Amino acid sequence: MENYRRIMALDMGEKRIGVALSDPLGLTAQGLEVYQRTTTAKDLAYLTALFKEHDASGLLIGVPRHMNGEIGPETEKIMGFGQRLGDNCGVEPIFWDERLTTVQAERALLEANVRRSRRRQVIDQVAAVLILENYLRFGALQKKED
Repeated sequence: MENYRRIMALDMGEKRIGVALSDPLGLTAQGLEVYQRTTTAKDLAYLTALFKEHDASGLLIGVPRHMNGEIGPETEKIMGFGQRLGDNCGVEPIFWDERLTTVQAERALLEANVRRSRRRQVIDQVAAVLILENYLRFGALQKKED
C-alpha cells in the first residue's frame, strides 16, 4: 500500500547522531544505532546510505529550541545539514522540536539502572526514539498524509 512509510529519525549531536526507525506502518519506533560523526561529507554519505538501506521514505530530525520556542545558531546548523541530507535522500526533511528529549532519555535510562558508561553510549539513540515516538503519537504522519 502506498500509505506505508518508514521514518528515519535523528537526534543530532556534535559528536554523535542517534538514529531510530519506525516500523513500515508508522506505529512504533525502535532505536537503530548511534553514529559517531567524522566529517560532514562522510556523515551525509553514511546517513543517506542508511536511509536507503532501510527503505525509509520519511526523514525526521530533532531540532533544539530554547524554552521560549526560538531557535539559535545550533538549530540553524542542524537544519542546514538536515536539508542537505533530505536532498541526498530525495525527501523533504521534517524538523521536530526536541526540547527535553535528552532529559527524558537520561531519566528512562536511570530508571532502568543502566550504568553511566553505557548511558553515554546509548542516550542519543534513546533520544531519537523519543523524538520519533512523539512525532508518531501526535499524529503528525496522518495529518501530513491528508
